[in-house]
Amino acid sequence: MKKYFLSTLSAVCISTAAIAQIPNAGFENWTSMGSYSNPDNWDQLNGMTSTMSIYTCAKGTPGSPGTSYIKLTSKTVGSMGVMPGLAVSGTIDMTTMKPKSGFPFTQMPISLTGSWQHMASGADQGFVAVYLTKWNTSMMMRDTIGKGMQTLSGMVMSWANFTIPLTYLSTTIPDSAMIILSSSGNMPVANSYLYVDNLAFNGNTVGIKNIDNYLTGISVYPNPSSGNLTVELNALKTSSVKLQLTDVTGKIVKEISATEVFGNYKTTLNTTGIAAGVYLLKITTNDAVEVKKVLIN
Repeated sequence: MKKYFLSTLSAVCISTAAIAQIPNAGFENWTSMGSYSNPDNWDQLNGMTSTMSIYTCAKGTPGSPGTSYIKLTSKTVGSMGVMPGLAVSGTIDMTTMKPKSGFPFTQMPISLTGSWQHMASGADQGFVAVYLTKWNTSMMMRDTIGKGMQTLSGMVMSWANFTIPLTYLSTTIPDSAMIILSSSGNMPVANSYLYVDNLAFNGNTVGIKNIDNYLTGISVYPNPSSGNLTVELNALKTSSVKLQLTDVTGKIVKEISATEVFGNYKTTLNTTGIAAGVYLLKITTNDAVEVKKVLIN
């Protein structure tokens, strides 16, 4: 059985124009490909599986509400093995099977909502995920600003509403959004399905305060690092400070905390022995958060 790794953190590229809605959020618009149809503005695997006259993405009717919805079903496709029912609000890299791009977006919503039905086969576990990112011109890669994910547990056999809260890693305004719908996890099982309709972003994030009101002069060096990573900052009010170095999966590899910090603060994280790669340094105070990208050689 073929594995599919649906990580989005390192493979996304997009223009920076801004719009304020999810393209084809109600899955009302479809383009006929002859023997099947594809949802407008959503990439899927039909182009790959259609050679076997098998389609993991299909148009369902009626919608909830509207006239149609998206049906994603994991299916066995000859020598390809089991292919997941996968759709991305942008494009998928058909070589790596990873999401490649999203759509322009410059808001910071509280949650992603919608309607769904789903059922897993065996131990399979599909998911719905959303990532808000911004292109980092100095590091030449995308920074994750906010994210949310809900794995599919149990069975939902009739239309039900869902809400996926977004967690923010930075106060920076994003320039893009990507939504991933998948009927399966990393090891797809045939016949798992996910039906989705009526997607929407809701609310505006409050409570994520501008870190410049609390911390100034944040400096992280050397970057790239091959030994010690020094962090300097100036706390404008007395606060606890937590530094967390995480890998791209969110696993904490180093952590330092300090209480009653005020004024100039300097500390060092020993990165010796940490595998080379891209890491995130999350700087958290009582009132704000900032995230810096760190390269370790």
